[in-house]
Amino acid sequence: MSSIGKTRWAIAEGYLPPQNGERGRRMVSHETACLLNTGRYDAHVRITVYFSDREPAGPYLITVPAQRTVHLRFNDLRDPEPIPLDTDYASVIESDRPIVVQHSRLDSRHAELSLVTTLAYADR
Repeated sequence: MSSIGKTRWAIAEGYLPPQNGERGRRMVSHETACLLNTGRYDAHVRITVYFSDREPAGPYLITVPAQRTVHLRFNDLRDPEPIPLDTDYASVIESDRPIVVQHSRLDSRHAELSLVTTLAYADR
């Protein structure tokens, strides 16, 4: 299969709620960028996170191996800094190879769970 996707993606909506330690990792509220690389070469990805009231964070550097997928939780980003909880943010994802990006959110703050997913915006 040839490479599919784009090299620059934007997720305009992001939010990590304050965490409740009562649930295991699977059920913790989180935002995920699902990154798909169908190509024959590794994709080197840079993520920059934007906020309404401070300078951007990043870049966060991720490698998506050839013909693989990475499901990256924004909660797990640590270097150069963690994404702050209870804060609105947006992100731009840039890759040296075409990839597909899908954004998902699990909100487990209430007994009635909410899962939302959508493709990110791609411009090239």
